[in-house]
Amino acid sequence: QVQLVESGGGLVQPGGSLRLSCAASGNFFSIYSMGWYRQAPGKQRELVASILSGGRTNYADSVKGRFTISRDNAKNTVYLQMNSLKPEDTAVYYCNAPVETLARAVINVWGQGTQVTVSS
Repeated sequence: QVQLVESGGGLVQPGGSLRLSCAASGNFFSIYSMGWYRQAPGKQRELVASILSGGRTNYADSVKGRFTISRDNAKNTVYLQMNSLKPEDTAVYYCNAPVETLARAVINVWGQGTQVTVSS
């Protein structure tokens, strides 16, 4: 069974920073892309940032220049450095990864979510 375990959320003041981590565990063949999504109350879940195994990144327009996604392939871990946080960044942040299992099937795996609250 493959799991994604997130950490690093919390309460921060506007303009502050947080770093989220997400580690994949279990037995699997490979992970090609990893990403972060977020869902605010009353809103749909949206993509924040994603990164391919080769390092190519993609960001939502609302976080460009403030957030940085990175990845440690050896540790099967993805990070999200969030700077200049705004109240509108408040949401539950979810890690996501399409994982190729040992049976060579691809399953879409989600983490449990971590709360990020930006407030003074």
